[in-house]
Amino acid sequence: MVIVPPDDATGAPRFYAGRMLLAMPGMADGNFHRAAIVMCVHDEHGALGLDVGNPVEGLSLAELMAGFEIEAPQLAHIPVMCGGPVDPQRGFVLHSNDWSGQDSVSVGEDWELSGSLDVLKAIAAGHGPDHYIVALGYSGWSAGQLEHEMTRHGWFLGNAIPQSLAEMTPTRRWDQCFAACGVDTRLLAGEAGQA
Repeated sequence: MVIVPPDDATGAPRFYAGRMLLAMPGMADGNFHRAAIVMCVHDEHGALGLDVGNPVEGLSLAELMAGFEIEAPQLAHIPVMCGGPVDPQRGFVLHSNDWSGQDSVSVGEDWELSGSLDVLKAIAAGHGPDHYIVALGYSGWSAGQLEHEMTRHGWFLGNAIPQSLAEMTPTRRWDQCFAACGVDTRLLAGEAGQA
């Protein structure tokens, strides 16, 4: 169980690691249109997350691995996600915690984040994690930046990362993660108002 200390009297979590951050329909930043971001790291120094709902056009996991001289033609059907606008040449693997490497970091209760080639080699060889999502780039926020953005109504803080996340159709993850929180995206307004 992950215990997140509250930052105020409402009991709201102070940090969001291990949860979903979902872009609201009126998100002003085009980089995050319909973003379904897994919050991997969030502390007083900043935050790092991966958008898992935006495939890199025309790039399969097999093609990505071939660039590292890892043969994995059986993975040609698996898309690679655009994890975010920061450092788009850097790769990350969000995976189930049934596999762990030297550089793996826990993300919530059921997931880990790895950034080395070891996890890709293990996946190609058939002894890697049971569930995984591969992404290039990440979404990053400096200290206090995400907390400030949360006050501007562009983001929805979802529940814990769904266990079925890797099985969801990538382009439907935004809708499905909202649905897991009990929200029908057809009913969301494009702009926030004031009462």
